[in-house]
Amino acid sequence: MSGGPLSRTRNIGIMAHIDAGKTTTTERILYYTGVSHRMGEVHDGNAVMDWMAQEQERGITITSAATACRWRHHKINLIDTPGHVDFTIEVERCLRVLDGAVAVFCAVGGVEPQSETVWKQADRYQIPRIAFINKMDRTGADYLRVVDMMNTRLLTKPVLLQIPLGIEDKFRGVIDLVSMRSIVFDEGSMGTNFELTEIPPEFKEQAESARKRLLETVCELDDNLLELYLEGDTDIPTDLLYGTIRNATLGLKITPVLIGSAFKNKGIQQLLDAIVDFLPSPLDVPPVQGKNSKGMAVDRDVDGPLAALAFKVMNDPYTGNLTFLRIYSGTLLAGSGVYNSTADKKERIGRLLKMHANQREDIKEALAGDIIAAVGLKYTRTGDTLSDGDHPLILESMDFPEPVISIALYPKTRDEVDKLSRSLGRLLREDPSLKVRVDRETGQTILSGMGELHLEIVVDRLLREFQIEAIVGEPQVAFRETLSRPITTHYRHVKQTGGKGQFAEVVLIVEPMSRGAGLVFEDKITGGAIPKEFIKPVEEGIRSAMEAGTLAGYPVVDVKVCLSDGKFHEVDSSEMAFRMAGYMAFKEASKKCGPILLEPIMDVEVVTPGEFLGDVLGDLTSRRGKILGMESRSGTQTVGVRVPLARMFGYATDLRSRTQGRATFTMQFSHYEPAPHSVTEKVVADFRQSGGVHGQGEV
Repeated sequence: MSGGPLSRTRNIGIMAHIDAGKTTTTERILYYTGVSHRMGEVHDGNAVMDWMAQEQERGITITSAATACRWRHHKINLIDTPGHVDFTIEVERCLRVLDGAVAVFCAVGGVEPQSETVWKQADRYQIPRIAFINKMDRTGADYLRVVDMMNTRLLTKPVLLQIPLGIEDKFRGVIDLVSMRSIVFDEGSMGTNFELTEIPPEFKEQAESARKRLLETVCELDDNLLELYLEGDTDIPTDLLYGTIRNATLGLKITPVLIGSAFKNKGIQQLLDAIVDFLPSPLDVPPVQGKNSKGMAVDRDVDGPLAALAFKVMNDPYTGNLTFLRIYSGTLLAGSGVYNSTADKKERIGRLLKMHANQREDIKEALAGDIIAAVGLKYTRTGDTLSDGDHPLILESMDFPEPVISIALYPKTRDEVDKLSRSLGRLLREDPSLKVRVDRETGQTILSGMGELHLEIVVDRLLREFQIEAIVGEPQVAFRETLSRPITTHYRHVKQTGGKGQFAEVVLIVEPMSRGAGLVFEDKITGGAIPKEFIKPVEEGIRSAMEAGTLAGYPVVDVKVCLSDGKFHEVDSSEMAFRMAGYMAFKEASKKCGPILLEPIMDVEVVTPGEFLGDVLGDLTSRRGKILGMESRSGTQTVGVRVPLARMFGYATDLRSRTQGRATFTMQFSHYEPAPHSVTEKVVADFRQSGGVHGQGEV
């Protein structure tokens, strides 16, 4: 491709379910593009992109790692994202700034739960994708089954561009269905070298049939190609075929599928070719929308005004906070001043860094289309926009999921209380899915996150990076409360203590909403019954009251509150008075609206040998699980089930003991639903017995 640096740039992410081979694929990409001179292995704990101690010990990716490489005169900015659902926020914020993605699927496991989650995240951001079916050398590999699962589970149109030369231990190469040539990898060179040959006779018929399916799918998308195909012309120009596949990929009409074995170094060069050929440059995707006095689309121009989005903040022991930025427009210079439009703060860029996992290289400038890290930003947080002070704008930010599990932290010494607070503050800047609050009654620090592993990693980092030893309480379920019926409540706040008093009167109509609605606040005041400047404090008071419900002290969600009437006093009314009136009115309403407890429900997938299926099902049922379906896969049984999170603590150990360590499971948050009466009674009783502290017992 031609057209300047932007057209030769690819900002892509590698995404997959845990253990699909995502990081190994990334390591091979770095090797073949010359960034690495050795091949790091996840199982040896020396993968370049898994640089955190916790990642190397567990053999998983926890934090997204960014790097840059070159292939066929193209610059590829590459982000390796986590596959474990507890770190889904890492995927979310990376997809926000990427133009394309490679989805890696295991040829044996197929489309697994986290694969579906990250695929839906990419759908939300309309990101073009190509798929790489990995581990074709594994026993039980079945690429056609994976393609079928992509079609039925991901609701995409997968298009095979390759078929394998042999499978499992006989996998030695692929047949390229576009050029109709065989690519045979040299076993002696561990697959690093390959040879282009004619298609072996025994694969000729299979290849011709697969190419026919490819042409039938792609020809529907281009009139010129369709005309040639209908005329019986099988010698279709390769450039025309490639161009049609590219346009269909960019239009989210198809997902090109390649196959290989990253661990055996087979198929990586062809994957790199596909990244260049089929995934978008910054010029191929719609311009991001900025908000200013007029509203505008951000031009992707290095000479235009600066527009950059901070998508990640990372604590670095050597440089302090590293802020990762995607530059959408303009040029960013080291040492220059910028304007944080979101926080309304002036910032100064100390240094600009080109990142390679945890290694970095100083650069003097970053241009539109670049993904880099900046040092020296004091106020910038994840989702903030940096812009030119003369052309301020705010880019669309990101939504972060609510945590579902909590633990209590107790510093071992009084001296470490302030140190813990400061350290958690730094971790909160890094991870927007982490929440911290201090219990008003007990003084406990309550840490909330996306799962047990998520919180385990945070506690481990507190010890290693910040040298804080803390006593950790048992995991607690993040229940929620909501209301079951509507009510109209009237509250009058009057306080006279000599001098100026406090006066505020409000009428609220409170009613329940559907799950996920949060708080919907409506101002229906007419005739100036309450001045405009007091409306916002009423809403603030309501939001404050919702932080702790009247049933068991959990946050209240999914309600609509309409401020319908009220009164004020010329002298005694104030923002504080109306904030208190909103707070107390909602508290009174929530007691009378039939408060109910909501519990988090998890989607669980268990893969077990068939002989243990009965025991696994019985155990899941005893945990109040609802079986969604079962599927046979290569001698194993896969069970889909929904289970309350409260009943899943310790499940990993129980599952290992029941199946001789041979079963595995994945779990991710699904939704909140009303808890059974028996569960509600126990949670409320524990809460009252503990004097307003959330209990830790199993429900």
